[in-house]
Amino acid sequence: MNYLDIAIKAAKKAGRIHKKYFQRGFKVKTKSASFDLLTIADTQAEKVIVSLIKEYFPRHNFLCEERAYAKTASEYTWIIDPLDGTNNYASGLPIFCASVALAKRDKVIAAAIYDVMRNELFYAQKGRGAFLNGRRIRVNMVGDFRRAILITGFYYDRGKEMLRTLEAIKGFLFKHILGLRRLGAAALDLCYVASGRAAGFWEFELSPWDFAAGKLIIEEAGGKVTGRRGEMVPLTERHFIVASNGKMHKAMLKVINNAQALR
Repeated sequence: MNYLDIAIKAAKKAGRIHKKYFQRGFKVKTKSASFDLLTIADTQAEKVIVSLIKEYFPRHNFLCEERAYAKTASEYTWIIDPLDGTNNYASGLPIFCASVALAKRDKVIAAAIYDVMRNELFYAQKGRGAFLNGRRIRVNMVGDFRRAILITGFYYDRGKEMLRTLEAIKGFLFKHILGLRRLGAAALDLCYVASGRAAGFWEFELSPWDFAAGKLIIEEAGGKVTGRRGEMVPLTERHFIVASNGKMHKAMLKVINNAQALR
């Protein structure tokens, strides 16, 4: 099997774990951030993903949400969110997914994101396009706020980053945007931009496992992903993410940076 096949297989296996435990009365724990939850589906899904990948690529590295793994000399790193949208999942809201990406040094080369509740599999391979359930997808062509739906996310911190997010929302509303959404699963949000369901997405702070797979899928669908200054996004640290169909990117950055400048 090639890298993309393994990413797809792993994401689907995680999806089966999601479905097994969904709305089954499992215990919910709280991680370091008081609004950041953890369920048995998170930990079990990560185990099955890592176990599967190690069968094929035992020397590869892993960057995962739920635990740290020993480093190897390999130039390949699997970047994994076993359950993106845990707070939704724990609340019985069916908006969540598994996100699996493979990076060679600092470039993502294969990615799969699986939403088991809708049976939607988004995937991409570097230079070969982006797909949803076997159908090629492209970003939309919206270039005007009045026709644009944007998606955002709220960081767990309820301090300055939340206030800046709210200021950005206000800025977009004053631009008479068609609509704003907050769905609670960043990997899916990115896929919705890639498939043309939204014109853009932003969040003030995301971890690599939140955006690595979605970034490749958007780029292969013809869109753009940067930091708030238009810079490249590192795969090794939390970062500000702005994603768009490309046409809306500069206008989005202007509104977001006006909000970011507030103290």
